[in-house]
Amino acid sequence: MQEFSVPAKVPADPTANTTDLLIARVGETPDGALFAIPDGSGGWRDVTAREFHRQVVALAKGFAAAGVQPGDKIGIMARTSYEWTLIDYAVWFAGAVLVPIYDTSAPAQIQWNLTDSGATSVIFESVEHFSRFDEIRSEVPAVTRVWTIGSGDLGKLVELGREVPDEEIERRRRLATGADLATLIYTSGSTGSPKGCVLTHSNFVELSRNAVASFPEVLNPDSSTVLFITLSHVFARFISVLAVVAGAKVGHQPDTSKLVESLGSFQPTFLLAVPRVFEKVYNSAEQTAEAGGKGKIFRSAAAVAVAHSKAVDAGHVPFGLKLRFALFDRLVYGKLRARLGGRVKYAISGSAPLGLYLGHFFRSLGIQVLEGWGLTETTAPVSVNLPSHFKIGKVGLPVAGNSVRVADDGELLVKGVCVFDGYWHDEAATKAAFDDDGWFRTGDFGTIDDEGFIEIIGRKKELIITAGGKNIAPAQLEDPIRSNTVVGQVVVVGDRRPFVAALITLDEEMLPVWLQNHGEDPGLPLAEAAKHPKVLAEVQRAIDEANSRVSRAESIRKFAILGTTWTEASGHLTPKLSIKRGVITKDFADTIEALYQDAPSDTQSVPAGG
Repeated sequence: MQEFSVPAKVPADPTANTTDLLIARVGETPDGALFAIPDGSGGWRDVTAREFHRQVVALAKGFAAAGVQPGDKIGIMARTSYEWTLIDYAVWFAGAVLVPIYDTSAPAQIQWNLTDSGATSVIFESVEHFSRFDEIRSEVPAVTRVWTIGSGDLGKLVELGREVPDEEIERRRRLATGADLATLIYTSGSTGSPKGCVLTHSNFVELSRNAVASFPEVLNPDSSTVLFITLSHVFARFISVLAVVAGAKVGHQPDTSKLVESLGSFQPTFLLAVPRVFEKVYNSAEQTAEAGGKGKIFRSAAAVAVAHSKAVDAGHVPFGLKLRFALFDRLVYGKLRARLGGRVKYAISGSAPLGLYLGHFFRSLGIQVLEGWGLTETTAPVSVNLPSHFKIGKVGLPVAGNSVRVADDGELLVKGVCVFDGYWHDEAATKAAFDDDGWFRTGDFGTIDDEGFIEIIGRKKELIITAGGKNIAPAQLEDPIRSNTVVGQVVVVGDRRPFVAALITLDEEMLPVWLQNHGEDPGLPLAEAAKHPKVLAEVQRAIDEANSRVSRAESIRKFAILGTTWTEASGHLTPKLSIKRGVITKDFADTIEALYQDAPSDTQSVPAGG
């Protein structure tokens, strides 16, 4: 049985809670910029650690004055913002517990999170968010306090709490120990009702302290980032805590259409993103170059970048390659770096494999993409590549304080400071999540090499077993196809079938640009584009590329391009934009059947039925 452990770098403190992290930061660098907020004129205004702490305490007093008691659950439904993190720490200082709700959630999902958690208060960003809650308000009688950020309620709370003494907030913030509940974060519900993950103060304290000790090049008082991934997800939430521990400056931009502008003005040193963001950056740059008649130059530059990165790994870069790399650095790579603010050196990527090609490409741009792996149940990172010790295509070594083991069936098991305390009020699910030795079953298949580097193969519950008995992890085929410019989402099917097939949607954002660059009508409706010969050929090319990486028995033989898209609103994607495989295969059952009816098993498209 493969197993690899990395000892903790920081001694554990079972008495510490998350508020101690901010107190420590104020003590170390009281005048250091901990956050920056838009100043209204295209720039940013710094918020020091001392000022942030003052605002946190003032808001915590407001919660106390409003009747919030230690241990109370408070729901929050808002986009990523400075106010979100301010509320997070103020709730902790008030001794309460925050329960995030995705800002895209429907009324029924809001009801589930509030009811299951036992929340007695809830905070909304806007009137629009509140209106969704209002539809189910009578179904959540326990919620007696409702605040809206956009209506100025945070300021009203601060006014309300002016008479609360500092000593009361100090008393409240010290109540929790490491073993106590810090937050309830609900799973995305891709295979059923969301489950509340019990994350403790120690999960955040010990994991963040060890992570900062492991990544001094990335996380320090001179580093900075712009958060644009939702703080309702554990990935961004952990980074916001991590930044406080490190003293790194954080800005927020929930509107991705303004992200490039924000990166240009903020000039971060590291980014937090999912692979789809890097795919979009690459595809957008390629299509922009194509539109300007420089597509061939861009593709040559990309090929040189990848070759250069591989040569670095091999230990020798030929002289001719060095010259071509230097030329393209001036013509292409520098412009891409500028679009990301010009100072980005590192990017932390998770939730899905990035792919070798893009990993090498961005590395040659001077941006080291540090792939990691984790789940809500592991407070985000189980493992991540180190700047000085990494392998492209792997998700790194366990973060200090964690251990990873490969079970006999190939499932990855985890122990350590990152692992949650179980599912909220669900003993059966909690018991099933751990083996007899106390190792958490992650549900991911993977391997560990001799140096401890982990590689993810795919989700255990998504494994396809063909009629011929071949075991196939869909992600190995889906991820490279999804990186294609015109592709939106992919679902590979074939369980108990004679061969593997795929359902594919088109990328509504990139498709018009691609069509125009290929001499076609950019306004072509999705249903027509799904049947267009050039689009079919491009998708076929993406499938051929994915098939080249697997055996004949594992390859996709047929596919259907749908004339529609999968969204969270349609019920086919989770709030973090992961596919709901079971829902999709049910809703598009007729299309899947058509793939297998009286058709040869050669790679080809068939008319889509949905």
